[in-house]
Amino acid sequence: MKRILDTITSPTDVQRLSMSELEQLAGEVRERIIEVVSNNGGHLASNLGVVELTLALHRVFDFRRDRLLWDVGHQCYVHKLITGRNADFDTLRQAGGVSGFPDPAESVHDLFKVGHAGTAIATAVGLARGDATLGRNRRAVALVGDASIVNGVAFEGLNQVGVLKRQFLVILNDNSMGIAKTQGGMATYLARFRISSLYEEVKHQVNNLLPKVPVVGKSVYDALEHIKEGFKATVSPHQIFEQMGLLYVGPVDGHDLRHLVDLLQLLQDVSQPVLLHVHTEKGRGCEWASHDPCAYHSPGRLQIEGDSVSVIKGERKSWTSAFADAVIKIAGEDERVYALTAAMPDGTGLAKVRQKLPDRVLDCGIAESCTVDIAAGMAKAGLRPLACIYSTFLQRAFDQVFQEVVLQGLPVGFCIDRAGLVGGDGAVHHGYLDLAYLRGLQGMVLMAPADEPELEQCLRFGLKLDRPWAVRYPRDTVPDDFGDPPSFFLGKSRLMREGPDATILAYGSLVSIAMDAAERLAEEDIYVSVVNARFAKPVDEDMVTTAVTRNTPVVTIEEHAVVGGFGSAVLETANRLGLPTDAIIRLGLGERFYEHGARAGQLAEAGLDAISLAATVRRVVQAQLETDAATRRAPSERSSSVGGSS
Repeated sequence: MKRILDTITSPTDVQRLSMSELEQLAGEVRERIIEVVSNNGGHLASNLGVVELTLALHRVFDFRRDRLLWDVGHQCYVHKLITGRNADFDTLRQAGGVSGFPDPAESVHDLFKVGHAGTAIATAVGLARGDATLGRNRRAVALVGDASIVNGVAFEGLNQVGVLKRQFLVILNDNSMGIAKTQGGMATYLARFRISSLYEEVKHQVNNLLPKVPVVGKSVYDALEHIKEGFKATVSPHQIFEQMGLLYVGPVDGHDLRHLVDLLQLLQDVSQPVLLHVHTEKGRGCEWASHDPCAYHSPGRLQIEGDSVSVIKGERKSWTSAFADAVIKIAGEDERVYALTAAMPDGTGLAKVRQKLPDRVLDCGIAESCTVDIAAGMAKAGLRPLACIYSTFLQRAFDQVFQEVVLQGLPVGFCIDRAGLVGGDGAVHHGYLDLAYLRGLQGMVLMAPADEPELEQCLRFGLKLDRPWAVRYPRDTVPDDFGDPPSFFLGKSRLMREGPDATILAYGSLVSIAMDAAERLAEEDIYVSVVNARFAKPVDEDMVTTAVTRNTPVVTIEEHAVVGGFGSAVLETANRLGLPTDAIIRLGLGERFYEHGARAGQLAEAGLDAISLAATVRRVVQAQLETDAATRRAPSERSSSVGGSS
């Protein structure tokens, strides 16, 4: 029997279905998501929770012209399946395949390429004002999920929504969870509504009222006033969203498809901003995902055998796991060490730390700026806080890093996971700017380890500093150890191997790739030195002087943008020391966006794998040899030429 899903090429097909067919489609969508994520990895639990809500939205609205903005774009899989991408969905997160986030290059139904939280409401306000100014009659819907309502930008957006005098729908997808369990006072506040059992009252009022709303004449807003009169407790004068200028409706069951369609039909043309509070279950329809939505928020590939499900893990240890082990060890020795994260306890390894040291970990929710400010306060009070935040998300807290930490000279450590290329999450999550935006900050110390023992050394050294510092590491497995590492000293590098033909200055995780490239070159009788830089700030001046004054090529390599990164720091250091810079070649991420795919493929695409690095070194060494040969020939050639002309 052919699946209904296979007949859906656009939301128009969804709008033609009967309600029973729509409910069948919901089940097929869940099966499709589980099937593909099991093979490819991806965001599972959050997408299973928005199936009915997404179908109801596309049933009522026409998002070829109406505006749909996603907050935390990873909850868009259902949307993709019914907007023409089901046939290609097997390529989810793979190179050249379907992105795991909204992408305007894929569909007119995707307005922004977005992966950060808190942005949808404010962006939708901009679209609404733009459409109104240009005389377009387009509805606006902002779908907020996975606890991103607690983000400061989301509240700034709500503040702007409150003064709009037009249709504007904010849907609060409240699943009691964020990426991890929702944190803070807002979580407690929303829970009071969830447990109030008022949903049935809302449903009863809507079902009674909907047939009575005329097509013309009496406004839908007036009709909603009758609903409000029916359950004052739900929309009390003290309700926070009403106080911000939005008409509040809810909470409603986010899995009651028929009621969602009815309610959205009622709300779609209300001529003032409305907040619809929808309660959903993260991982809905999949027992193991709903039982542990944190573990199945964004798992890797899954092995499913009957009722048994496990994440397929590599044989090697990840940098994140190595970091967690180091923090557990160090924090057990120093009671001042305190770890913070912004809604990513699993992703940063702090969930593992919290199991051992539950009173030494704080999850601040999706609020990176707030997390950094709390860390600053802790440092001022005498603790040694570790702000554990992905590189791409730390960008959101740059002002707080400067104002509350660097300007005060406070000893906050920034533990920057996902630094560099991140694989399947693609351009919205690559961490390629942290060196550039941190390197200009006065007094900041920037480090990167080459292996697991060095990671522990980085942390121990940083915690001894009375100033801000940061350590970066990628979303990858740790390489084999390079032996017992010498101790860290401020701004001092580590020589890994020697060779006369060129020098590779490698930063962080790419040291292993530099060593691999050196081995390959040695087979061709090209012998290069490899230096583990360790520090991007301060840069080892002796290292730069030694490398440059050898009069052989110097190649810097880093998993960061070429502009403003480690290579730039080397160039600037050489310039400041009055050294020549002509022989310095910088390798890093280029002036482009690297799309989703396997991390190894992304490194190769950027020219940062061992084969590409060896090719670059081979080319510059050969060019140097040719230049030297030409220089040696030049005097005799000139002499011969002069003699002939006389």
